[in-house]
This record gives sequence, structure tokens and C-alpha cells, in this order.
Amino acid sequence: MEGSIMNSLGFDPFYLIIVQAVLSLILLTAVIVCIIRIRQLYRRYDVFMRGKDAESMEEMIISQMNEIIELKSQDRANKDSIRTANKNSRAAFQKMGLVKYNAFKGMGGNLSFAVAMLDYTNTGFVINSVHSREGCYLYIKDVDRGQTDTPLGAEEKMALEQALGYKEKTV
Repeated sequence: MEGSIMNSLGFDPFYLIIVQAVLSLILLTAVIVCIIRIRQLYRRYDVFMRGKDAESMEEMIISQMNEIIELKSQDRANKDSIRTANKNSRAAFQKMGLVKYNAFKGMGGNLSFAVAMLDYTNTGFVINSVHSREGCYLYIKDVDRGQTDTPLGAEEKMALEQALGYKEKTV
């Protein structure tokens, strides 16, 4: 047997048989793992499909589609409500400045004040309340985009600048 293929390999053929046996065991283990996983998957499928036929599955899919359509319409309505709320909030007064001062030195305290209230576009009004012993006088001046047509007093100007964010608020 000198001319046999086994003798020309250069190593003992027993090692080749051992390698084949190890590979066979590994493949056998892999096949067993695959069979176990297929059975688990089949059990899950069986539980999922239990009591269901094609008609009931179709009804379930149709009901899910109807729910999706309803949710989309609710989403659209919610987005419209948010848009309306944003428009309304822009029209509301958002910015305010307040300056308290003593209109007449030596007569009371800081009972006079100027208040500026502005919306998103810096449009609104400035109210000036001057307190004296004879009474309290209120003056209001319109503000359009941060500007007024009538001249502002020092306190009114400070209140407007506070509302516009140019100066820190001090009370």
C-alpha cells in the first residue's frame, strides 16, 4: 500500500477521521439548535393563528385601518387647534414693563407708575398713572411696532424699553 493516497498525505489518516468526527458533532449540534428554534417559532405562530381564519384576519386588518384613519383625522384636528392657539397667543399681550416713581417730590412715595404692555409684534400701549394729593390721573399712549406717535415721558420710555427687552426690569 505504498502508492495509496493516505500515505501521500504526510500525516496520520487517524487525525483526518477525528477532524471529520468533530465537524460532524458541530453540525449535528447546529441542526438540533435549528430544529428547536423552528419548533418555538411554530408554537408562536400556532398561538397567533389560534381561532383565526382568513375572514377574521381580514376583519382585524380592516378595523386597524379604520382606527388609523380616525387617528389621522384627530391628528389633523389637533394640529389645527395648535395653529389657532399659536395665532391667538401672538395677539395676546406677552411683554410687559413696569416703572414705579415719585411724580411729585415730597408728596407721598412711589405711588405713580408707568406700564407698557406689548404683543408679539411689539404693538400695544403704555399707561401712565400720576398720583398726587388732588387725585390720580391716567394717561394712555398707543404703541405700534415699538414706536409711538406721541412723545413719551422718561418713566414711560423706561417702561417701554423694559417691555421691548432693552433694559432690565426694576420695581
